[in-house]
Amino acid sequence: MIFRSLTRRKEIGANSYLIEIGKYRIILDAGAHPKQKGLDSLPNFNSVPHDSVNAIIITHAHHDHIGALPVLQRRQPKASVIMTEPTGEVGSAMLHNSVNVMSKQREELGINEYPLFTHRELDEIRANWVYRDIQKTFLLPNSEIECTFFDAGHIIGSVGVMLRHQGKTVFYSGDVNFEAQTITREADFPTEGIDALIIETTRGDYQRPEGFSRREEKERMAKLIRETFDQNGSVLIPVFALGKSQELMMMLHELRQMDLIPAAPVIIGGLSTKLTVLYDHYASRVRRSYEGFRILEDMSTLVAPRKRKKEIQYNQHTIYALSSGMMSEGTISNQFASLRFLDNPRNSVAFVGYTDPETPGYRLRQAKLGDKVKLDSKMPEVELKCRVESFDFSAHATREQIVDYVRKVNAPKVLLVHGDAPAQAWFSKTLAIEAPQSEIIQPEPEIQIPLF
Repeated sequence: MIFRSLTRRKEIGANSYLIEIGKYRIILDAGAHPKQKGLDSLPNFNSVPHDSVNAIIITHAHHDHIGALPVLQRRQPKASVIMTEPTGEVGSAMLHNSVNVMSKQREELGINEYPLFTHRELDEIRANWVYRDIQKTFLLPNSEIECTFFDAGHIIGSVGVMLRHQGKTVFYSGDVNFEAQTITREADFPTEGIDALIIETTRGDYQRPEGFSRREEKERMAKLIRETFDQNGSVLIPVFALGKSQELMMMLHELRQMDLIPAAPVIIGGLSTKLTVLYDHYASRVRRSYEGFRILEDMSTLVAPRKRKKEIQYNQHTIYALSSGMMSEGTISNQFASLRFLDNPRNSVAFVGYTDPETPGYRLRQAKLGDKVKLDSKMPEVELKCRVESFDFSAHATREQIVDYVRKVNAPKVLLVHGDAPAQAWFSKTLAIEAPQSEIIQPEPEIQIPLF
C-alpha cells in the first residue's frame, strides 16, 4: 500500500490523498483551497493518470474536502464516488453554491477559468455517487479491499475511513472531533488493529486554556448577548454556512431554554437556510443529539431566513448568524459588518471558530477599539467602535485529544496531514515523545510513502 499526498502545499487547504494497492487506486477527498483562486485552488490531479482511479472516497462536505470533486470526476469518469448519504446531499448543495460563487468571481475578478464546473455537470456526475452507512463494512468496487466508515464527530455525515487488504489496515481520520458539540456527537473511532494512521493536525499550534469547559464558554457567550441587548445593540456572529450555523442555532435554543438569553430574532443567510433544511431532514436518521429536533420548526427563538437577493436590514436586539466564518470578501458577514455594524458602539461581534491569519475576520479579531479596519478591498475603512469577542466552539479535536488517540492506536506509522507548518511541527515533536513506537511522518506533496 502506497500513500501520496496530492496537495500542492503542506498546509490546511485542498485535501486529497492517493492510496495505491497494486494496480488499484483510491483517492481520499477532493478539496479546493479556500485561500487560492482558479486552477491553483485544486490539488495536483495532473499527477494521476487519466481514468486510472477506481474509487473516490469523500469524508465530508466542507469545501476543502469536496470542492474539487467535479474536476476530479471529469478526469476519472469511471471512478465510483463513495460517501455517506448526508455528505452527498449536503455536498451537492455546497457544490452548486460554489458554481454561483465562481461565476460571480469570474465577472468581478476576471478569473477566466471560472466556473471550474457547471450546474448541469453537477447533476450529471451524481450518477457515480454511491452512499454507504457508518460501521457497515463493504467491498470497494471490483476489489477485495474492505472499507468501513466511522462517525468523525465533525459535521453531519462526516466519517473516518478504514481500508483493509490482506490483513493490513490503514485508517484516515478526515476531520475529527473527540468531544460532543451541540447537535453533533463525539467521534466514534476504532483504536485497535491499525497499521498506518493518517491523522489531521488542524489545531496543533493552539493550546486550549487550562480549566476550559464548553458549558462555561456557552454561558460567557450568553452574557455577551444579554449585555449587548441591555444597551440596545445587536450581535453579529460570523459562521460557516455548513455545520457551524446549525450548531450555533441549536446552542442559542439551549441558552433560551435555560433562560440565559431573551427571545430574539436570529437572522441567517440563504445557503445556511438551505443546509439547515437538510439538517432537519436527517434529524431522526443520523447519530446526533436532539434526535428529531427540527431547527427551523422547533426553535423557541425566531429563525428568520434571509430573503433571496434582499438586503439585510439592521435592527436592535437581533442576532445575525451570517456566513462566512472568516468574513471573506464578498460574503454577507463581511458586507453587513462594514456597512451597518462595526461603527455602532452598542453592537458586539462574536467569533465562534477558526479564522485564517490572512482573512478579514482575523484582522477584525486582532483590532482594538478605535482602529481603522478594512474588511473589503473595494470598500473604505471603518472605525471599530463595537465590542469584539472570541469563543472556542471548534469542530476539530484539540491537539491533546489527537495525541491521546494516536497513543491508543499505537500504529507503526503515523502520517500528519491537514495542518499548517507550526501545527505539524508541534505534533511531530510531541508524538516523538508520546508515541515512541510509531514512525511519525510529515508527507511532502507528491512523495510516495510505503505504508506497509
